[in-house]
Amino acid sequence: MKRMKKSFLILMLTVIISAASCSFTTNVENDPDKDKLLIDLISYVLGKGHYDAKDINDDFSKEVFSDYIDALDPLKRYFYKEDIEEFKKYEDLIDDEIRNKDITFFNLTYDRLQKRMAEARILYKEILEKPFDFEKEESIDTDYDKLPYAVDKNEMMNRWRLQLKFNALSSYYDKVVEEEDSLAKNSTYVIKNSAVIEEEAREITKGSLKEYFEFADDLERKDWFSIYINSIVEEFDPHTYYFAPQDKDRFDIAMSGKLEGIGARLQKKNDNVKIIEIISGGPAWRGNKVEVGDYIMKVRQDDEEEPVSVVGMRLDDAVSLIKGPKGTKVSLTVKKVDGTTEVIDIVRDVVELEETYAKSSMVKKNDKAFGVINLPKFYFNMQDYNQRNAAKDVKQEITRLKEQNMDGLVIDLRDNGGGSLQTVVDIAGLFIEKGPVVQVRTKGESPEVLSDKDKNILWDGPLVILVNELSASASEILAAAMQDYKRAIIIGSKQTYGKGTVQNVMDLNRWMRSNDFGDLGALKLTTQKFYRVNGGSTQLEGVKSDVVVPDRYSYIDIGEKDQENPLPWDKIPAADYTSWDGYIDFDQTITNSKSRMSKNDQLKLIDENAKWVRQKRDIDIYSLNFEKYKANIELNEKQAERFEAIDDYKTELTFESLPYEQVLIKKDTVLAEKRKRWHKSLSKDVYVEEAISVLEDMKINNIRRSKNPLTLKN
Repeated sequence: MKRMKKSFLILMLTVIISAASCSFTTNVENDPDKDKLLIDLISYVLGKGHYDAKDINDDFSKEVFSDYIDALDPLKRYFYKEDIEEFKKYEDLIDDEIRNKDITFFNLTYDRLQKRMAEARILYKEILEKPFDFEKEESIDTDYDKLPYAVDKNEMMNRWRLQLKFNALSSYYDKVVEEEDSLAKNSTYVIKNSAVIEEEAREITKGSLKEYFEFADDLERKDWFSIYINSIVEEFDPHTYYFAPQDKDRFDIAMSGKLEGIGARLQKKNDNVKIIEIISGGPAWRGNKVEVGDYIMKVRQDDEEEPVSVVGMRLDDAVSLIKGPKGTKVSLTVKKVDGTTEVIDIVRDVVELEETYAKSSMVKKNDKAFGVINLPKFYFNMQDYNQRNAAKDVKQEITRLKEQNMDGLVIDLRDNGGGSLQTVVDIAGLFIEKGPVVQVRTKGESPEVLSDKDKNILWDGPLVILVNELSASASEILAAAMQDYKRAIIIGSKQTYGKGTVQNVMDLNRWMRSNDFGDLGALKLTTQKFYRVNGGSTQLEGVKSDVVVPDRYSYIDIGEKDQENPLPWDKIPAADYTSWDGYIDFDQTITNSKSRMSKNDQLKLIDENAKWVRQKRDIDIYSLNFEKYKANIELNEKQAERFEAIDDYKTELTFESLPYEQVLIKKDTVLAEKRKRWHKSLSKDVYVEEAISVLEDMKINNIRRSKNPLTLKN
């Protein structure tokens, strides 16, 4: 969340002025180490700027210790019991090290991890040289939290052996099934014997481990230090996070839906950089010279004479060379899918990641037309809010839907993790006359009410909002505001995610008087909490749906209340607002929907499936005997058969793109395929089906509704 109160800005200015007189400069004597500087700077910013800053004491230190060690070795495949005992000397000293800008504990754990990973490379290769006996009766326990640390090399060797055998057993089973399928298709096919299949399964496991350790080799000391820093900052709350420089770039792209580059997704494959997707509409797509499967071998900038080889280079470093500002040229030496090599010039441009943007569709039912807008996130440009953002796009889609004589609107916020708070206020304003949308409180300050100040309403007809357990943050504010105003009916999970906090991203470089270390990254920290207009916080409790329906997440712990260190729920006085009175039968419509949902066989099946999934997630012990492993899979498949009907469900609704998009689809086969899949998904979606039924039921009081229903907001 990017909007800060004026009082908070004053606080930050005070902090910055204070910092100018502190030691945050790379020229300080006897403190040339960038890691120490980061620890010092970040702990200072946290203490001054966090909404609920914690005391960095021995208890805090113990929590950091536990989380950090778990982050380094979650499967307990590297550290020995003796390592942990040695590390525990620092268990209640991390707070002292933070204050003293001391990183002895990090250095110790980093050096030890590198040593243990080097030993593991030898271990796994040694284990995979020998065949696995899949007839032997043994099992693996995957509840790693309860697993003790290995006491010696033999125990560690056995731990790796069980894990690798488990991995190989999965491939072995798949290959056995492939052989049986081949025989079923061709009676003359000669099935491979078990020894050959076992060797092939082991080779697959070798390949996976090789790729895993190649990825680990790409990690530099600074990457591991970022893990240490985040083990510290995440003790404040789940959403406070340190972004290393390249992580900050990814965050900006995720929030804006834009990047500047060639428009291709890349993957490290062995030592090569492989193109795995061409982004529709981007420079690479327009040039039509590179394709999925090509390998990028060298990169030359427009102003350089010699190309730089990216073979063996870290993926992040290769990406940094390839991407660049709009209008600049990059030359790629590409090994094509057919084996030929070609030098391809591409002029970089702004690439819009369309899957992150709002999209709409029309559906007709009983001579009425309804619109569906899917909003994946509340995106905005972090440098310039006036550029493309969620509010502008939603406004545009509603205008287009109205041109098609829409009778009702569904806003789909399922899986929407949030984004810009300002876009929420702007979107809410499209549906209500002027009034408060959300209350924001900074620590020690009176709440600030963020309001829509424009009397105009873009859409004053029937409105439904779809949510689920992954609808979070900004999604919850929009749903809560529409619920409090009785402007929309909320359909979805028992409650949304429950994230009621506001984060600001602070560029750490701006705190420096001078900097010889390069980019220091940024800190996303919780600075405020937000509250509904009725005074209640969405923190932990989320938004309770008006019509509760089961889904795949119903019995899985994924909300804010299930995270570590969440801030508490609280309440403040309600803002001054008046419920919308444009509906005649608001409560009756909810009652009718609940009645339909309680009788819906599809939802009953989804609920049973959710319970079954939870039951399977609780299983930790797996047999490594092939026959038992096979029997368990066959049992699961048989049990799962009854849930296949979930995917077979089909509504009688047909969805279609708006006229402007139909024109684009004729020119863009990728967009055409994406919309085809989306519309097919919508036509099988029981939640969307019910949302349309609710819209159909809702009756509008044409006397009391908006005085200017056709007026567009400026």
